[in-house]
Amino acid sequence: MNITRPPIEGLLIIEPQIFQDNRGYFYESYNQNSFSQLGIHDIFVQDNQSCSKKGVVRGLHFQLPPYAMSKLVRVVRGAVLDVAVDLRKDSSTYGKHFSVTLSEENHKQFYIPAGFAHGFVVLEDDTIFAYKCSHFYHKLSEVTLRFDDPVLQIDWGVKNPVITEKDRQGILFNDFISPF
Repeated sequence: MNITRPPIEGLLIIEPQIFQDNRGYFYESYNQNSFSQLGIHDIFVQDNQSCSKKGVVRGLHFQLPPYAMSKLVRVVRGAVLDVAVDLRKDSSTYGKHFSVTLSEENHKQFYIPAGFAHGFVVLEDDTIFAYKCSHFYHKLSEVTLRFDDPVLQIDWGVKNPVITEKDRQGILFNDFISPF
């Protein structure tokens, strides 16, 4: 397994070892012992999966404490540009974001600890996005930041994103008081 530590502390890009032959490939997408050695001690309690068309933006989502969750995200089919925004008010990178391309070809996984907003833009039609969560979904604690927030300056790389009304109505970063 190859690990990259992005410039925002806590985020990890994980590249699993791929075993490939004439039948296809195999890799271990999650092993609690291996991830614990990386410092990931979350107990994942829920797996989610979505399928989206090219140009769809989902996010920026997170849950407030005590329902805040870490995520381990990956792409099963297609590709996304995945984005995490640091919401930890005592962090030197508060309000900064990091993005990484996840695809079925590169098999990269992105670990996003609690205290980050998360979103992605779909780069290929019929992309299947899968992720593990360290807490159950709790509707009343869910918050959405505006994907197009001028303070965050995230370049999603799409001119006319497909977005839900809920995500379009997200709050602005400067109106958010972080509990993290």
